Amino acid sequence: MVIGFLSMMSMAATAQNVAIYKTNDLLKRIHNSSDTTYIVNFWATWCKPCVAELPEFEKMHLQSKDSLVKVILVCMDFKEDIDKKVKPFIQKNQYTSEIVLFDELNANDFINKIDSTWSGAIPATMITYKNKSYYFFIEKKVTFEFLEQKIKH
Repeated sequence: MVIGFLSMMSMAATAQNVAIYKTNDLLKRIHNSSDTTYIVNFWATWCKPCVAELPEFEKMHLQSKDSLVKVILVCMDFKEDIDKKVKPFIQKNQYTSEIVLFDELNANDFINKIDSTWSGAIPATMITYKNKSYYFFIEKKVTFEFLEQKIKH
């Protein structure tokens, strides 16, 4: 019983650690590290294809935990839904990947900053490579195998 309680405590701690980012916070984070490849997925709790692919990102996170590949899951839900939707969703699914809530309301302002080809549709994934000379962006559901292939770029 104690082990189950400790496991629940760990999940609750994970669910509580959801940072709130603006576009510039995210871009600064991924562009200011010269030794790390970032896989950034844009998703929402209400997006069925997004929710379906999240286990692929979690698997990548777990596999690359000790490497210089970092997964950031950028939740596009509204900021006011963080406690009633986002954190319970994370806790229920036991995600340990870094999850941030994107606090942006004006899509016209942030979409082009992320990628000029982005229509704003989700799921969407951006990979910034450690040398920062190249990045990859895609607007569709991806698999673990696809991610694995792309980080070997």
